Amino acid sequence: MTIKVLLADDQAMIRRGLRLILEDQPDIAVIGEAADGAEAIAMARRLRPDVCLVDIRMPKLDGIEVTRALAGPGATDPIRVIVVTTFDLDEYVYGALRGGAAGFILKDAGPALLIEAVRAACNGEALVSPSVTLRLLKHLNETGAVPRGRARQSPQLSGRALEVVQAIARGRTNQEIAAELFITLSTVKSHLSGIQTKLGVRNRTEIAVWAWENRIVESTSE
Repeated sequence: MTIKVLLADDQAMIRRGLRLILEDQPDIAVIGEAADGAEAIAMARRLRPDVCLVDIRMPKLDGIEVTRALAGPGATDPIRVIVVTTFDLDEYVYGALRGGAAGFILKDAGPALLIEAVRAACNGEALVSPSVTLRLLKHLNETGAVPRGRARQSPQLSGRALEVVQAIARGRTNQEIAAELFITLSTVKSHLSGIQTKLGVRNRTEIAVWAWENRIVESTSE
């Protein structure tokens, strides 16, 4: 299966960079580019991509408005939208996710996470940049909004799996986890799959939430 992607960004160089990253993958094809929000909505409804990558700040309509129009509760035939931006602001994160976004990725997060987010969105999952996830969880933890579970660790998970969980909760990418634990990337992915199955969660963001709820990781200065 080829994942069809629409790019929406007012900077041509950014669109070209995203296209080069995505089309280097055998299972992803860019089927269109939009330079403003209104054009993004029109093209998405006409071309019906599997995933739209949308910038926050665009002419005519911003990325939040585009997300609501294509993926929000009022969308009659919703399309998966990932917000890709340089602006790491809580108001944008909340606005995008509440608007129905299937992901929130910072442009400096790297090609691997971008590709992972596109594939996750196509599979009906959501992925948020690790640094954003970590900051939001820290904030919720400090305000008491994250409920605390009783157990510090789950007997379902091995020691190595718990190390992977802790790394995810601290905002590490798969590549960083592999380097820190001296294991291969494929081993990290295998652990992630097993962890998701055992915990009954859908993605790494929910793994991180579970870790903070159950005190698997404590607030750090990272």
